Amino acid sequence: MDNNEQLHIRGLNINWEKISPRSYLRGIESIAELDYLQFHKPITFFVGENGSGKSTMLEAIAVAYGFNPEGGTKNYNFSTYDSHSELCDAIRLIKGVHKPGWGYFLRAESFYNVATAEDEYSREPGGVPQHYHEQSHGESFLAMAQSNFKTNGVYLLDEPEAALSPQRQLTLLLEIVRCARAESQFIIVTHSPILLGIPDAEILSFDNGKIHACSYEDTESYQVTEMFINNREQILHSLLNVDD
Repeated sequence: MDNNEQLHIRGLNINWEKISPRSYLRGIESIAELDYLQFHKPITFFVGENGSGKSTMLEAIAVAYGFNPEGGTKNYNFSTYDSHSELCDAIRLIKGVHKPGWGYFLRAESFYNVATAEDEYSREPGGVPQHYHEQSHGESFLAMAQSNFKTNGVYLLDEPEAALSPQRQLTLLLEIVRCARAESQFIIVTHSPILLGIPDAEILSFDNGKIHACSYEDTESYQVTEMFINNREQILHSLLNVDD
């Protein structure tokens, strides 16, 4: 599928007049010269080195769409630390013709705070207790994803693999593909060569100063993983300077 009009978020424009001349955003190469970004597939990955701007962009999209900056659904309204940038105020999202029925912003770094809020909300009348803090980090992270991934939804995920074993990443991969095939859209920041392997997904790299499409085999996550697996002893010998 490559029908941009069918996507819930078709793209975005950035109005740089709304961003301070002294903003650190102007120092992020991949974002600094960006005026327009278009999405083409139900699943889009943001990849790149730490500090390349991918999580900053995802967070801005999430807040511009109406999600709580720390994560959750649009119904979540809490803040333990306001760290989001002014980029969200400068972004205008280009939305599709169909309105999604559900959505979720899942962040690895603030998951504990979201799980706490989820438990508190579940105690309200009509709520269903989830007991996320009674499970392991990985179990609760995957459980929250599975309970919130539905058809016809918008899902923004920031490094969802952080808490998951390789096997659980495969489970998450199946959930993502299942929902994407049922009119849901995903925009995902990841370093996982497992998740990046989803067929026909769009991969946008934030490296080398400009956001650009790349193939799975051209991602650093794939290349470094493949190189290490195929040359583990030589690489470790070189890195650790192990004597023969």
